[in-house]
Amino acid sequence: MKDHLSANMGKFIDPATTADGQARARVALSGLRTLWINTGTLCNIACAHCYIESSPTNDALEYMRLAEMQSALDGVIQEGHPVEEVGFTGGEPFLNPAFPAMIEDALKRGLRVLVLSNAMKPMMRKRCQGELSRLQAAYPGAMTLRISLDHHTALWHDLERGEGAFDESLRGMRWLRDQGIKTAVAGRGFAGESEAAQRAGYATLFAQEGLDIDAADPEACVLFPEMDVTAEVPEITTSCWGILDKSPKDVMCASSRMLVKRKGEAPSFAACTLLPYEPGFDMGHETPKLGEEVALNHPHCAKFCVLGGASCGG
Repeated sequence: MKDHLSANMGKFIDPATTADGQARARVALSGLRTLWINTGTLCNIACAHCYIESSPTNDALEYMRLAEMQSALDGVIQEGHPVEEVGFTGGEPFLNPAFPAMIEDALKRGLRVLVLSNAMKPMMRKRCQGELSRLQAAYPGAMTLRISLDHHTALWHDLERGEGAFDESLRGMRWLRDQGIKTAVAGRGFAGESEAAQRAGYATLFAQEGLDIDAADPEACVLFPEMDVTAEVPEITTSCWGILDKSPKDVMCASSRMLVKRKGEAPSFAACTLLPYEPGFDMGHETPKLGEEVALNHPHCAKFCVLGGASCGG
């Protein structure tokens, strides 16, 4: 949606080669372990730097329906993918009326569920509270809610999400704590702190709130690098794997896809949770095939995944 070419003039154009003519790195789908479901881009708030541009008015990605999610998951399993987890993201998933039923469908299949939420008013509606409590009792420990808490202080968090957002999310997290629902946190690196300082700040907050979250655990307290599309980043070539001592199998698109429903279209699979609008990362309507390749032809591929080492999965 946003222009990333001005800062990377001549780069990220040809999916086969980089600007200097080297072979661009590609990642093969080694086995889909996490199927992400985008429940829709509508959200109760509009964050200052939302990568997917969610807001109370943006329905560029429509609400996913239960039957559409079920059909996609059936296809993934029938294709032989070693799927272990269903991740739900938005927008704010709890705005989608079908969302609790989607969680239950995944849990009934014996799959883990990871929900990305802001833990604000949509989650705290009585209907959603009741469904979460029921599902936690029926499938204890199989469901994790990862809450977007951009910083360990209200000042920085509210600069991104609006006044009072920090306190409202904490209220939701306290409720999850009291239900015994496993909770994690996703933070951001925009405050200029070192990772050690960030984790120390979160550790203090978690202790004050009685939250059973290990701030030192990178899966329980995920710290995402900033996704600045205006920054210049290097392209990833096939030789980079050896230089960086990394394997293509380490990159998120080797083991996950995201089901999206673009407005007016049938659901399709995006190669990356960060790039739902990019045509070059649309893998089509059919069930993903083992071995299908993704060209790392976007700045996020370099900065966020390969060099930043980030992953949306649990």
